[in-house]
Amino acid sequence: MPSTEPRGPRQIARAFKWSMQGLRAAWRHEASFRLEGYLFVILCPLGLWLGHGAVEKAILVGSLVLVLSAELLNSAVEAIVDKTTPEFHELAGRAKDMGSAAVLLLMFNVVLCWGLVLFGRGLG
Repeated sequence: MPSTEPRGPRQIARAFKWSMQGLRAAWRHEASFRLEGYLFVILCPLGLWLGHGAVEKAILVGSLVLVLSAELLNSAVEAIVDKTTPEFHELAGRAKDMGSAAVLLLMFNVVLCWGLVLFGRGLG
């Protein structure tokens, strides 16, 4: 159902508040998100330091942000599946596995991006 509330600073502030609640919930309840968050804290500054120019920095850091985003979406899928289907169901398991696979593919993407940027310059 579309929002009838006018868009403006108040709506933006509410959306930001809800997003921060989501990040806090993921940090509190999802071990995978915490691990990827720790890796982000280490690798983000490293990517900004190792990247030559804005494009390389964006590739190195952006690939990390994609993993965190996919982990948030995967956690949301898992939460709603667990809420709606507490018993095992093939489709529920498939949905959870597909969310996990999306995160895995983006982790491969991180390795690919970092490898191409760093090994392409002979830093690896």
